[in-house]
Amino acid sequence: MITVGIHQPEYLPWLGFFKKMIQCDIFVFYDDVQFKRKDFQNRNNIRTHDGSTLLTVPVKSKLESLIKDVKIDNTQRWSKKHINSIHSNYTKSGYFEKYFSKLEKIYNKEFSTLVELNVEIIKFINKELKIKNKILFSSELNINGNSAEKILKICEVLNADTYITGTIWASKHLIINDFKNKNIEIKFQNLIHPIYNQCHTPFLPKMSTIDLLFNEGEKAREILIKSKTL
Repeated sequence: MITVGIHQPEYLPWLGFFKKMIQCDIFVFYDDVQFKRKDFQNRNNIRTHDGSTLLTVPVKSKLESLIKDVKIDNTQRWSKKHINSIHSNYTKSGYFEKYFSKLEKIYNKEFSTLVELNVEIIKFINKELKIKNKILFSSELNINGNSAEKILKICEVLNADTYITGTIWASKHLIINDFKNKNIEIKFQNLIHPIYNQCHTPFLPKMSTIDLLFNEGEKAREILIKSKTL
């Protein structure tokens, strides 16, 4: 039995992203589709003293740019701003000392593409959550077609028995019978966000997964595994 997940490589992804990853045998970074501005491919939320803030990586992209081709605008001092924001807002969290220096090493590097940055952060979080599935890039598979066709073809190539997906886009675009005809089960996943300790109150959901790590440390994996989905 092979379970496959497919998702654009996001910046500092939230828990739903890793909930999908932890259930997969193979996870595919969907990097050869069009980059979307004002989405989570180059930005995400962290908890702050008085709410949340959106950290955004400045990019240089044309309207039709594929995610894999999007360059980071390193003329702006975004990385220092982001790591300083993470430092000031999580310095009093229970596991700050355990994770901050590791994360800081990533931000001290200079990445040319958004994918390189995002994947480096995702791999760091994977390691801390002990997620050990196989990772591929859709651009390496050389599969064409519209998004719905492409996702089905990727599942076929990888001999998937099960495909895990979110609900919003997939419920509108995927043709379930096409998957059934290929003996591939679609599992729609809508995360019921777990409540955990945050260093600031009240609890705010849908922060970057680093929020869970800084606040719960080694318990983060168990919290993620035990979280429920609809």
